[in-house]
Amino acid sequence: MESFLLQASIYLAAAVIAVPLAKRAGLGSVLGYLIAGVVIGPLTGLIGNEAKDLQHFAEFGVVMMLFIVGLELEPRALWDMRHRLIGLGGLQVSLTTLAITAAFSLFGQPWFIALAIGLTFALSSTAIVVQTLNEKQLMQTQGGRSAFSVLLTQDIAVIPMLALIPLLALGDFKNFASHGKDTHATMSLIEGLPGWGVTLVTLGAVGVVILFGVYCTRPIFRYVARSRLPEIFTAIALLLVLGTALLMTMVGLSPALGTFLAGVVLANSEFRHELESDIEPFKGLLLGLFFITVGAGINFNVLWANLAAILGMTLTVMLIKGLILAGLSVLFKLKGRNQWLFILSLAQAGEFGFVMLSTTVQTNVIPYTLSQQLSLIVALSMLLTPLLFIVYDRLTHKMVDDTQNHEEDEIDEQGTVIIVGIGRFGQIVNRLALATGIKTVVIDRQIAQIDAMRRFGVKGYFGDPTRPDLMHSAGLMEAKILVVAVDDQAAAIKLVEHARKERPDLYIIARAYDRDHVYRLYRAGADEIVRESFDSALRAGKYMLQGMGWAEFEAERAREQFFEADRHALAELAGLWDPDIPNEKNAEYVDRARRVNTDLYTSFLSNLSQIVEAPADAEDVAEDDTEQSDSTEPDAENSGAPRS
Repeated sequence: MESFLLQASIYLAAAVIAVPLAKRAGLGSVLGYLIAGVVIGPLTGLIGNEAKDLQHFAEFGVVMMLFIVGLELEPRALWDMRHRLIGLGGLQVSLTTLAITAAFSLFGQPWFIALAIGLTFALSSTAIVVQTLNEKQLMQTQGGRSAFSVLLTQDIAVIPMLALIPLLALGDFKNFASHGKDTHATMSLIEGLPGWGVTLVTLGAVGVVILFGVYCTRPIFRYVARSRLPEIFTAIALLLVLGTALLMTMVGLSPALGTFLAGVVLANSEFRHELESDIEPFKGLLLGLFFITVGAGINFNVLWANLAAILGMTLTVMLIKGLILAGLSVLFKLKGRNQWLFILSLAQAGEFGFVMLSTTVQTNVIPYTLSQQLSLIVALSMLLTPLLFIVYDRLTHKMVDDTQNHEEDEIDEQGTVIIVGIGRFGQIVNRLALATGIKTVVIDRQIAQIDAMRRFGVKGYFGDPTRPDLMHSAGLMEAKILVVAVDDQAAAIKLVEHARKERPDLYIIARAYDRDHVYRLYRAGADEIVRESFDSALRAGKYMLQGMGWAEFEAERAREQFFEADRHALAELAGLWDPDIPNEKNAEYVDRARRVNTDLYTSFLSNLSQIVEAPADAEDVAEDDTEQSDSTEPDAENSGAPRS
């Protein structure tokens, strides 16, 4: 027990110290875990050979990660990825296998050993790549989706690869039993079956996972939910993942692939978010432990003895994979940031490489001494992957988005209202204008957004609204109103400044992200400034008061009173705001803000007492105002602009 507690303390302490430091240094959490493993393993010797055994357990973090990824990917989305799964993923696996096989054949390896090495290095690290893509919020990009498609194809390809490995045992050597032979009995549903029997049992297991997920999970989850015991729901979530992984293992399939399938089946379940929140902590800890064991498993004795050869082979493998990925990115029309993300994220070997190498040693396909060097190549390439993501950040920091390479539209019409930005906010404003017969000209710099609107019959133009010539083509000199609803704060300010300079009489309505943005837009010349979440929060507050038993007219009057008081406070503080001094360091601003807040609450409470004491017949009058307010969309309902 003492030994277990000591080892657990070492692993946790290493993670707690190294990961925050790595994150602060901009290296990412994965590299932090890997460095922690190197420090407590090869460098200090705090942990020993148990790291290898622990790695097999920690690999279950990859299984849980793919289950969560499946929960976030609906079956229809998976079906939409089929061309990339088969085409992009299939080509990556086959071309990389052939290229690396040819390379190691040139290095003097027999063809069957070279092929086994090619199959091993064709795989990439699902654990590192998916974790980093999610951490950097890149999974939903075109490059991230393409990388994930390849990773999923690789996980599927592991199954026939493992079946092929024993057929490559054509050498005249025998590895020592202690190096690779598994003396533990394993449970199998397909052992001793003919080929057709294995196929039927395997397909049956997949069918069981799908049918169980569709028809059985909801009644079970509802039954467990009635117990009102969170730990029981956590237990059933873990049982679902463990049971699926066990079944897949017993039929010779990848447990990660099986749990991913289970996650996809449950993606439309009402219990999806509960499952995700229950599994997430276990996934995070096990993945971190897995990365630590990878770092701890680096054999520096072998590395120093063959340093030049191992580093050379590592870089050669990554270069070959990178060149193939670059070619595929061109073939599948990935450009700019997405192209670099796709290439750099998949250039490493992966955790399944350890499984492949273990199998090749057990089946006498690859000599044990060579497998040690190949394991180092896998580990080093994984260690370099977080650095490749840093390279990606540096390369794409000033790189324009792919959509900006699209030729801008020629604006051939003008309207009374120009709306710049057709996201959620701009869409509502545009719909209201069109519904009331007002002609609008819509401009957005995101081609995907424009294309999406066109599919719904809404006309819009692609272009950069900060360009003066484009705004003149849109009718800036003739329009009555300009609505600025772009996400880019700097672009919004630049556009308002230009419009005010060109048209002092133009009525400008601008969306603001926060108070600082309000002040900047106000100084730029906007007439009305809508704080994007202010009114929706006020409406939520109004419903809160009604839920506390307030009459509807009382809650509405309270909302209006708070709105007016906050507007006056904002206008007063705008005069003290200094763009060159952070608000918390602007002594005059902070002092006035405190007094304004005190006056605001005092005034609000005073007026509130008058509201509550108002005669009951005021409710009829208030109902008309309330009804009108409630029928308006919250993001476009009111202005939060400071008025001079």
